[in-house]
Amino acid sequence: MTGDTMIGQVADTALTSMLDSGALRVAPAAVAAVTYAGRVVAAHTHGEPRRDGAATTARTVFRIASMSKSFLAATALSLAEDGTLDLHARARTLVPELSSARYGSEQIDPTLDDLLCNRAGLAEDNPWGDEHLGESREWLTGVLTDGLRLPITPGTEYRYSNLGIALVGRAIEVLTGRSVFDVVRERILEPLGLADTRNEASSYPADADLAYGFRTFDGGATFAPEPFLASGALGCIGDLFSTVGDIATWMGFLGAAFGPSGTGEVLSAAARRRMQTPRTVIPTTNRHAGDRELDGAGYGYGLVVELDHRFGRVCAHSGSLPGFGSHMRWHPATGFGVVVFGNSDDFPAARVATDILADVLTRLDAPAETIRPWPETLAAAEELDSIVRGRRPIAAAAGLFTRNVLRDIPVEVRERRLSEALSATGSIVDDGRDFTERIVSASDPAHLRWSIQCQRGALLCDIDLIGLNTPLVQRFSMSVADAGGRKPEGEPSLVTDHYRVVAG
Repeated sequence: MTGDTMIGQVADTALTSMLDSGALRVAPAAVAAVTYAGRVVAAHTHGEPRRDGAATTARTVFRIASMSKSFLAATALSLAEDGTLDLHARARTLVPELSSARYGSEQIDPTLDDLLCNRAGLAEDNPWGDEHLGESREWLTGVLTDGLRLPITPGTEYRYSNLGIALVGRAIEVLTGRSVFDVVRERILEPLGLADTRNEASSYPADADLAYGFRTFDGGATFAPEPFLASGALGCIGDLFSTVGDIATWMGFLGAAFGPSGTGEVLSAAARRRMQTPRTVIPTTNRHAGDRELDGAGYGYGLVVELDHRFGRVCAHSGSLPGFGSHMRWHPATGFGVVVFGNSDDFPAARVATDILADVLTRLDAPAETIRPWPETLAAAEELDSIVRGRRPIAAAAGLFTRNVLRDIPVEVRERRLSEALSATGSIVDDGRDFTERIVSASDPAHLRWSIQCQRGALLCDIDLIGLNTPLVQRFSMSVADAGGRKPEGEPSLVTDHYRVVAG
């Protein structure tokens, strides 16, 4: 079985298992796709996007609502990279009407960065924001001039604010003298070839396969048509339409920033990594996790970032408007992603996409990250391994250490602790494996853990290097392995247990 065939089969199985009838019941049409390295590898479709007898396909265009925010964020970072926009400038320099906002009696002065990362203190406004997507720029000026009242201290907590992020779009329009969508299209959509991603239903050809919006208030027994909301002053936070193919390309482009091939075309790899790094903490109780355990979550630039206890970094964003529900999520470490669209706001796109991606990664036993240790890390570990296995004095490794190592734990203490450990494990034995076969884990390129087989168990050795021009070992420890042979007794489960180490 080829790699592509296996990936296709795993993806198809996950879609079959997780795109359940309960979810499909509440939307006239839906599409779910598993993606890999920026392309769709399997897609399942359901229903009729206009309820006119024509079936949904993988090319059907759905409104993606707040998934649009990632495109706005990328545009803002693009402008920042070329020196046009300063995200750390006070927002009022470009949107002076924001000067009327207050927290209690205090005038607030957020930066564009605060607004883009949902930490400016503005109120959560999903129901209100949806209904005002198409309002005029003059209307928005009036809202701001009348004054905004903040419910929390600015700069301290996460609050999802459509208005706040829309003000970043307003700033871009003031700065460039153009509509924000024109800037998004010019800087992001066209260079990436995202021709099916647009901001107005009327911009598609008359024969385009465009999903209409519907609402249900009885669990899918009946559906009422929902007109498209117009794109106005708040449009940049939720007006885009797209296909699973375009979103596959988008997720692949963003996720590739963590790989060795991350290029600077369109938007630098560094800027894309910033988008996918938590900048405002989100309580994990706010996230649908199912059976998953989250070590943390946060909002980056136009994206939610989850730190999954098993699979590490997962990036995502949902979209919801009257008549539509959508979700995209991807795993940068492996390049897998999932995108799900439905044409009803009751459609549980986030839950479905989350479950599909978790199922794909579980079936593939995907690593949470791939670590390539520095050559100096491997060399130091091999030298220390030789010293310990040969029962030579630890002091023989002094040249590998920073000066704190043998001060923090003196040589005689290290030797005594090693003897005590060997009294529990028995003498060191040669099990026939070379050093690289005995590598257990690494949390980053400067760290390594490896095992040394003994008569009744194993020792675990850990080193951490300091990243100087010539890296040196700043920490070295030895401990008795637990029954599994990969962790010291009492060490908790860690996401780094699931990192894949590539030596050499």
